[in-house]
Amino acid sequence: MLIGLPALLGPEMLFTLRSMGHGDEIALVDGNYPAQAHAGRLVRADGHGLLAVLEAILQVLPLDDFTPCAIFRAAEGNDPARSGPIHAQIDALCGKHAPGFAVQPLSGEQLYPRIRGAHTIIATSEPALYANVILRKGVIRPADA
Repeated sequence: MLIGLPALLGPEMLFTLRSMGHGDEIALVDGNYPAQAHAGRLVRADGHGLLAVLEAILQVLPLDDFTPCAIFRAAEGNDPARSGPIHAQIDALCGKHAPGFAVQPLSGEQLYPRIRGAHTIIATSEPALYANVILRKGVIRPADA
């Protein structure tokens, strides 16, 4: 246990977040996603839903403000114009912990190659369909900047 860090962030997840560099992306995927087959690096978050993992990570990961978008998510039926209840929850959670960052829904064609190319995939036990999120890591600026 550590002071000030969400308990859900275990050693493997903390190592992954710390080892990422500016511009690297991390994918949080639902329990139906073929994470083992698609991951170059895989961290399992068995027993945890996507929202809990997303909330924990957003408390410690700086997001990339050098690009137009640093948060991406799946869309209902892989159609960016559609969203389900889980997407409203994802959007609200990101709005709470990452104000000023828009959440960009992506089609399956756009999302799945990006997940496969992510620095790491975190496999959750989220039962909701299309509950996949990608976060792009930013920088922590020097205090005097």
